[in-house]
Amino acid sequence: MSNFPATRNIVLTGFMGTGKTTVGRLLAERLNRPFVDMDDAIQAHFGKPIPDIFAQEGEAAFRAVEAELCRRFAREAGIVLSTGGGALVNPANREALAQTGVIICLTASVDEILKRVEQADDRPLLPGSQAERARRVRELLQARRPAYAAIRQQVDTTGYTPEQVVERVLEILEAEMEVPGMTRIPVQGPEGSYPICIGEGLLAHSGRLLRNRGLRPGPAAIVTNPMIAPHYAAPVAESLREAGFEPVICQMPEGEQHKTLETVASLYDQFLAAGLDRRSPVIALGGGVVGDTAGFAAATYLRGVPLVQIPTSLLAMVDSSVGGKTGVDLPQGKNLVGAFKQPVLVIIDPNVMATLPAPEFRAGLAEVIKHGIIGAPELFRQLEEHGPLNLTQLVADAVRVKVQVVEEDPFEQGRRATLNLGHTFGHAIELVSQFSIRHGEGVAVGLVAAGHMAADLGLCDRALADRITRVVERHELPISLQGYDIEAVMEAMAHDKKRAGKTLRFVVPYALGDVRLIDDPGPEVVYRALARVLQP
Repeated sequence: MSNFPATRNIVLTGFMGTGKTTVGRLLAERLNRPFVDMDDAIQAHFGKPIPDIFAQEGEAAFRAVEAELCRRFAREAGIVLSTGGGALVNPANREALAQTGVIICLTASVDEILKRVEQADDRPLLPGSQAERARRVRELLQARRPAYAAIRQQVDTTGYTPEQVVERVLEILEAEMEVPGMTRIPVQGPEGSYPICIGEGLLAHSGRLLRNRGLRPGPAAIVTNPMIAPHYAAPVAESLREAGFEPVICQMPEGEQHKTLETVASLYDQFLAAGLDRRSPVIALGGGVVGDTAGFAAATYLRGVPLVQIPTSLLAMVDSSVGGKTGVDLPQGKNLVGAFKQPVLVIIDPNVMATLPAPEFRAGLAEVIKHGIIGAPELFRQLEEHGPLNLTQLVADAVRVKVQVVEEDPFEQGRRATLNLGHTFGHAIELVSQFSIRHGEGVAVGLVAAGHMAADLGLCDRALADRITRVVERHELPISLQGYDIEAVMEAMAHDKKRAGKTLRFVVPYALGDVRLIDDPGPEVVYRALARVLQP
């Protein structure tokens, strides 16, 4: 049973065929609330089926009554309302219903929608053959895209049972109780569970979110760098103070070259000076370098103190802040010293990307593309076309892929290794470049190389390798690099932490949603894959 206020309405909207009525009935039954189907109410008003309303009265008359009903249902209390697919395209309708309830937009892939409405004869906006219906679905989705994107809470129903969708909706309702508009993704780990909280403006709620997780007020270290601190350290510190914490800003230099044991030692000194004890949280406020370094410091200071991740780059949001891997580099390679340290909480505020330089945002998209290949084919298809509905949805979809993998394999003994898709190539390229290229750029080139390797070995269709290359290029990421010696990159791979003894391991795609680990494909195969993406 949800603690969502009994007087607040729950409004399910979204395109036709996304499951609004089915899910709405189940949800209403689960919460012991009245269920209202807006299409039924419109048919009752006109006294005829919806196709006849469109044919005889016209769409304008239909939309006018729809708007009237939105205003009427907004005055109700405690109902579960399922709207028509176009009902909330009108901003006034969205605004009216949002006044007294939470609006949740259900989504589905085009293929899933077509499968669900295949036998339907009551869809006046979908006449004609299957091909005509498919074209019309794409047209309508594109036309309604801005309206659907304006709804903060989104639930993808593709491949899920109605009961599973209801569980997702209930999670949203619980998160709404803590911070309106927040998405909360639970992560089950070996040391218990922790939430990933995603929502616009969440930095201002940092203190409350920490207190709600049982963290004790008192000294708290905010680890950040000179690039991030001027933008976000003050609002986080203010929120912490309001919740009873005593925040201290601990600085580390900007850049991968400072992800070292020397930087960790300097953080220890700052923690001691701030009076941190074993119950004092360390809050990593920054990108992947800050998160990895502060996380390792938190894992080792006083044999471990609570860690909170507040990532400020897209790459850190969808990858390094989730799953508990922390560490620093040695001259011989990346992340050769580290520890698993699960955070108490991850806070993701997409608003911080407003100050993220465009190249850094694109670098983060490499990890999003990777997650699409690994476990979110619909996300990959969106990236091939118009992209997800909004930034919050993009982050949440990518994060869910990583959560699913790390829950199954928290210590990288099996499936978690698949998250290294593109990384064996990418890390070696980064190292040879002396970190002059971004991690995401190295991963982007690595994804292209992994696709070519899989195709060369006959493990995937060449068409998939070409799709990966095109989507990487579409997002203005490199698909090849100049000025690199292939032998030097292969030598750098010899120090990769993902190797098994002297055997190099690669993750390659077999299909969208199916990536696998292969051992030692042979130096000729590796060389050929690198030759496709590196030029002297």
